[in-house]
Amino acid sequence: MCLFWTALNTDWREILLTRAMRVVELFRLNTVFFRFFNMMSAHPFTDYFSGFEKNDVIRQLFGDRTEEVLSGLKIHFSWVGGYMGVNPSNGNLMVNPDYLRTGDKVDIYLDVIHELVHRRQWMDGKNLFEDGYRYVERPTEVEAYRYTVDEARRLGLSDERICSYLKTEWMSDEDLRQLAKTLGVQNHQ
Repeated sequence: MCLFWTALNTDWREILLTRAMRVVELFRLNTVFFRFFNMMSAHPFTDYFSGFEKNDVIRQLFGDRTEEVLSGLKIHFSWVGGYMGVNPSNGNLMVNPDYLRTGDKVDIYLDVIHELVHRRQWMDGKNLFEDGYRYVERPTEVEAYRYTVDEARRLGLSDERICSYLKTEWMSDEDLRQLAKTLGVQNHQ
């Protein structure tokens, strides 16, 4: 799940929110935190992301229920966090509007696929934040990244560009090497 920004190129509010998120994780307050998002106004997924109901990857995920799932999916816009994620209390997407407005379009597309894999996992009753795993080892994350890497390759992205997509602020260089190896991506670091 893509949530945290570093202090680099951020203002004091983002620094404070990032630190608050770490406290939330440390004290296992995720349930309370994610329920907070349920009180925010929700917007239909299809108002912001059109055409996904025809996407082969998404149809593979949801099958005959694709239109039903996507039409029922909601987005909560939040300035908390840097990218997007799935709220484990209701399966809806949490999206940072700045990322949607200024992020790389290919990265956003791949992130939507990644998060829709998490949506399917949530529908299947999987624990998206299962304890006992590092982020790059968590089975739900590995599965979601497999889908995005397959789609990135279908789009013709090089392994170097795929590694650029995989690298996040909270991932060490060693984590990136491990994830790339797990996914069969040649790491060019």
